[in-house]
Amino acid sequence: MSNKYEFFFIFVIRKLNSLQMQPWEDNSVEILETEVPNEKLVDAHELVVFNDDVNTFEFVIQTLIDVCKHTPEQAEQCTLIIHYKGKCSVKKGSFDELRPMRDAITDRGIGAAIV
Repeated sequence: MSNKYEFFFIFVIRKLNSLQMQPWEDNSVEILETEVPNEKLVDAHELVVFNDDVNTFEFVIQTLIDVCKHTPEQAEQCTLIIHYKGKCSVKKGSFDELRPMRDAITDRGIGAAIV
């Protein structure tokens, strides 16, 4: 990601099962290059909150509302996922955007990481 643009290659392949290729026909593969601006790749990080046996549902819900600006319904759903699955991605964004949220969540005694 050190380049300004990340390159993705799109391969265009002929359907050989429906065509019988003759030796004089062109059966090469064309490679197209597409540029995606780095700005679209910035939101490649996720803030993940982990389950524990210490914090209450109400406390985790209120933390997600205060820190991540979730609606009460969204915070409750994330908390249930955290409880039953062990973790939940509660926010996506850039690392710099998620770092203060992670710090605020961990300062409240809840396990969180940016992945």
